[in-house]
Amino acid sequence: MRPKVTIGVCVRNCQDTICEAIESILNQDFPHKLIEVIFVDDGSEDKTPFLIKKFIPKMDMHAKIFRHQWKGLGYTRNIVVKNARGDYIIWVDGDLILPPNYVTTMVEFMEKNPNVAVAGGAYEMLPQKNLAAFLDNVEYIAYRHKSGTNLPGTGGAIYRVKAIKQIGGFDENIKGSCEDIDAVYRLADAGWVIVRDLAPFYSRGKGGWKKYWAHLVWHGYGAHYIKHKNKHIFSLSKMSPPVAFIGGIIYSVVAYKILKDKRVFLLPFYCLFKNLGWWVGFLKGHMVGYGHGFDRRNK
Repeated sequence: MRPKVTIGVCVRNCQDTICEAIESILNQDFPHKLIEVIFVDDGSEDKTPFLIKKFIPKMDMHAKIFRHQWKGLGYTRNIVVKNARGDYIIWVDGDLILPPNYVTTMVEFMEKNPNVAVAGGAYEMLPQKNLAAFLDNVEYIAYRHKSGTNLPGTGGAIYRVKAIKQIGGFDENIKGSCEDIDAVYRLADAGWVIVRDLAPFYSRGKGGWKKYWAHLVWHGYGAHYIKHKNKHIFSLSKMSPPVAFIGGIIYSVVAYKILKDKRVFLLPFYCLFKNLGWWVGFLKGHMVGYGHGFDRRNK
């Protein structure tokens, strides 16, 4: 008997990309009767909820929609975990595009490897509408080719449901991003195997510099909490602006060898921009009290 799959779509304010993401889900070659889609809207203030509802009558997969005022990704992802009827959850962000064989490839791998809790997808290049999205896409690809050491998050990743439930799901105290990094580290500590870059997927990207800046601040905000929760997850010294700029130089050389596009030489400045946004969010988390319910006395 083939396993059932839950596709978790956790979104907030992604009206420009959500339709393409849903269409890529509907185009999957995995049996649709074995797929359920759980949409969770984390307090969108644009047309995202309306666009999702428009797709429901067209779907030949079982679908559920949850919506609440903003509570953060930890809480939002746990709604999917608690309501999932599948053996696996594949996480699809509002700007992701899956190739038609994506679910099949990911599920077949997990079925053959019962000791794996999480298998991440691999960002591949997609023509982008703006420079910020292009540089963001290029940075992911260059980092993967150069480093090859980062753990997968949730975007495009497949999670074994019994594994994520075993560790109690995602940490709901994490209001910003990084809830996935925290979960993956806890899964690894529990003895599960984590795999990265299994199958290619694509990201349409954010809609310009302003949205990217907000996204970066949000990442730093969540990172503050997990840094105090687990001091070994990342090093602040390695997150300094000079290190980010130098890393951008290295990535630009790697990216040029792959793409032969001179725009990649703007990567050092993009990496610096990205780093500064992260630090703004990180310091914001510090100022509000070590972030998201974290007790100052635990420092």
